[in-house]
Amino acid sequence: MAEIKENYDLTPRVAPNLDRHLVFPILEFLQERQLYPDEQILKFKIELLNKTNMVDYAMDIHKSLYHTEDAPQDMVERRAEVVARLKSLEEAAAPLVTFLLNPNAVQELRADKQYNLQMLKERYQIGPDQIEALYQYAKFQFECGNYTGAADYLYQYRTLCSNLERSLSALWGKLASEILMQNWDIALEELNRLKEIIDSKSFASPLNQVQNRIWLMHWGLYIFFNHDNGRTQIIDLFNQDKYLNAIQTSAPHLLRYLATAFIVNKRRRPQLKEFIKVIQQEHYSYKDPIIEFLACVFVNYDFDGAQKKMKECEEVIVNDPFLGKRVEDGNFSTVPLRDEFLENARLFIFETYCRIHQRIDMGVLAEKLNLNYEEAEKWIVNLIRTSKLDAKIDSESGTVIMEPTQPNVHEQLINHTKALSGRTYKLVTQLLEHTQGQAAR
Repeated sequence: MAEIKENYDLTPRVAPNLDRHLVFPILEFLQERQLYPDEQILKFKIELLNKTNMVDYAMDIHKSLYHTEDAPQDMVERRAEVVARLKSLEEAAAPLVTFLLNPNAVQELRADKQYNLQMLKERYQIGPDQIEALYQYAKFQFECGNYTGAADYLYQYRTLCSNLERSLSALWGKLASEILMQNWDIALEELNRLKEIIDSKSFASPLNQVQNRIWLMHWGLYIFFNHDNGRTQIIDLFNQDKYLNAIQTSAPHLLRYLATAFIVNKRRRPQLKEFIKVIQQEHYSYKDPIIEFLACVFVNYDFDGAQKKMKECEEVIVNDPFLGKRVEDGNFSTVPLRDEFLENARLFIFETYCRIHQRIDMGVLAEKLNLNYEEAEKWIVNLIRTSKLDAKIDSESGTVIMEPTQPNVHEQLINHTKALSGRTYKLVTQLLEHTQGQAAR
């Protein structure tokens, strides 16, 4: 376990790209998996909480850490300050909050923001100061850990806000709130909305835009491995040129999650070939068992190495906060993802091994698949029945006989044409974006 902590725990790389509130679920995971001493985790929690308004939570952790019933005086004073500030913000936002809680009044709002601002000013004496107060109140609610209230008020604020920068900040807060409430469908909608803004907005510098993309990908990890369609969504996002470039230059550790998604997502198998090229480029600059597994299978054809890496991959998945699954009884179970991963990993080994060997000894294959002889035979029979592999098992000799088929000339021509069309489309898209960027200047 010490090796996993030292080499494979990505928390030190991931946490700086998250809002501090989003780090708490990671610390909870690490604590319940007992990957680090409780004392160390509790100290990290207090350090994070000191920069929020969750003072009661900080007090509870302090008491647990130091085995006392008394909270430090500075925490007591800090709590009084938070309560007073919350009351002040609540009073400042009260006119607009009262309006938003009135269904009949809310019906007067339209899609036109300028109309709404004028109407609120004339009929309800609500102006820019009250709208700004709503934002500050929502932000304070978030810092207090009231994510439901924060999400509601931030949504309402964005319908009235005409400041693009402040509206973007509110959207980040809304996304974080939905993630923390585990509202995965809504969170995915907010993620896609934020992506559209990041990709179309004019930033002060290209580096700022890249940083926003990196933040978005890190925050999205919560969604991608919890949403029903998340493993497809992560490939759609991370595998885009602009986002993949950001990963390669500034966040190569995210390749772990993209690689995992490729392995468990059979529908995106055609895109795997291009991803293997990325692995070849990054293989010496970033080490990870899941990345190294793919390199063993598809780059080096080292099937013994791949079999060994599978065990490391299983350990990594079980102990990764995003790949690990938590069930209601408080225990951690990664059975769905872990089993999917191992099943598809074996399939990768089998398919690749069979492509370069016409006759395969069943005992050797069982060893490479990390199965006993009977399990391997049953697994291969089922695979042959359910796939397009042209193979048969010779029970007498205990071998699998492959009859590889090569695509005919017509199929090869179609494949080359598809590839050429894809590269042409990418080139035209890049030229159009460059032209539009020049015109905007």
